Amino acid sequence: MEQQPVGAESERTQAAVAAAEREANIQREKARSLDRQLAAAASNNQRLAGVLERTREEIATLRAGLDRDGETPFSFATVVAVHPAGSTPTDHQAIAAVKLTSVDVIHAGRKVRVSLSPLLDVSRLAPGHEVLLNEALVVVASLGLEGTGEIVTVKEVLDDGRIVAIGRGDDQRVVRLTPSLAAHAVRVGDAVVLDAKSGLAVERVQLTEMQSLVLEEVPEISYADIGGLGPQIEQIRDAVELPFAHQDLYAEHGLTAPKGILLYGPPGCGKTLIAKAVAHSLAERAAEGSSAATPRSYFLNIKGPELLDKYVGETERHIRLIFARAREKAATGDPVVVFFDEMDALFRTRGSGVSSDVETTIVPQLLTEIDGVEQLDNVIVIGASNREDMIDPAILRPGRLDVKIKVQRPNRSGAAEIFAKYLTTNVPLHATELADHAGDAAACVRHLIEVTLERMYAQSPENEFLELTFASGERSMLYFRDFASGAVIRNIVDRAKKAAIKDLLTSGERGVRAHHLLRAVADEFREHEDLPNTSNPDDWARITGQRGERVTHLRPVAHEHPPAGTMGPDGAAGAAS
Repeated sequence: MEQQPVGAESERTQAAVAAAEREANIQREKARSLDRQLAAAASNNQRLAGVLERTREEIATLRAGLDRDGETPFSFATVVAVHPAGSTPTDHQAIAAVKLTSVDVIHAGRKVRVSLSPLLDVSRLAPGHEVLLNEALVVVASLGLEGTGEIVTVKEVLDDGRIVAIGRGDDQRVVRLTPSLAAHAVRVGDAVVLDAKSGLAVERVQLTEMQSLVLEEVPEISYADIGGLGPQIEQIRDAVELPFAHQDLYAEHGLTAPKGILLYGPPGCGKTLIAKAVAHSLAERAAEGSSAATPRSYFLNIKGPELLDKYVGETERHIRLIFARAREKAATGDPVVVFFDEMDALFRTRGSGVSSDVETTIVPQLLTEIDGVEQLDNVIVIGASNREDMIDPAILRPGRLDVKIKVQRPNRSGAAEIFAKYLTTNVPLHATELADHAGDAAACVRHLIEVTLERMYAQSPENEFLELTFASGERSMLYFRDFASGAVIRNIVDRAKKAAIKDLLTSGERGVRAHHLLRAVADEFREHEDLPNTSNPDDWARITGQRGERVTHLRPVAHEHPPAGTMGPDGAAGAAS
């Protein structure tokens, strides 16, 4: 056998290996291409699965929508009565079917007795609730109270729990209360929401109108908080508290408590404070004779000018509601104070021609409430005014406002009492002032008050304020002390405290000093210079408490003498500096 050369065999082997490698590379390339195709196919398959899932959901939604479109619509109704199962029918008046659970509703303007779905709890239904009815008029859902309706006013509460309500056009109708509303005490004058379809009062609403006119409270003001009005406080305690505390003695002597009190005098002198203190004192006396934890007394603070209404009869209606509320509170024996501030704004003299003559109907309404047919036991009417001459005389006669108490401007001793209410030992006092009194804060306060009073009540040219000319031609000089009041004194003390704070922030010196008070008196005096009304001097004089002969002319003289503690025209300081 012929042998081939070794080199040729090697070349064939190498060629075979090269061919095998090329084939392997081709196969590897085909494998990579297949992997890429598989990955793309998997991605496409995933996207297709997502599209199919969304399509399935859309089909389900469309199917559910088609099913709902084919459902019978629900109807709304209002429950007026609930009849649980087990009621016994009356012979020859009802059949046995009435023993099943049923509900009376107002549906489509008619009253219908319908059945209740067994899936619902009948105890959760109550008159006034809104419900859903299916096609067979079966209650399938309870929606609770609707909460909307017409606002009506309670005129009277009947014994069986129903009320007489006044609606639009003063129409009156008898309506029933829902159980939730009946659980709360509904009073005359309350505003309630009426469901006109069912005739049920479903909710009580608090209207800001009457809330702002009548504020029921027990004031925290006591007689001890009032200074400079000792005689007036003694008068009012004799008139008000004695009949309440000793009713048996008054009955034995045939006496009755006064129905009303008039507090009159210049503005800012404590008329409102006295009225509040009366309510507080009556509450304390009521607590002494009862086991109640808190004293019970009511202070109806009537904001007089806000009672006026542009609609005829509305003001009179408000007055009726006020006294109805007072009688309701007093029915349990609790004292009630009805306080009319600025009484002359409402109850002016009829036919005076100084207003729109609304008082021709308002005054008779008040007179009817005070001494009309209905009793006004445990109710005290207190009026306050700085123009008592403008109040209708029929109101002021005995038997109505029996007691008239004049609240005058404080004299020097009264002013000292008022100063002591606001300038106390709790107020920071300057170290120099304390050192002058050996650290005795009480003595220091008394000294500061005395220095201030010396400045305020000095009958000196610097304190001259007004010159009055009377119709007879006589003249009279008024000083700053003639216009002092509790409000002015409080303002003076507040000014001094603010000045002390300002000095602390600027110079670091802490505490009230005498010059703070003297400067406050001067500033208060200067602010009042331009207040006198020279266009109508007689009216201004009456408002400020000046009584007597008619004033024809006012001449301010305060600017002619720079108040002490201020800079004069020449730049020199006044005496108080």
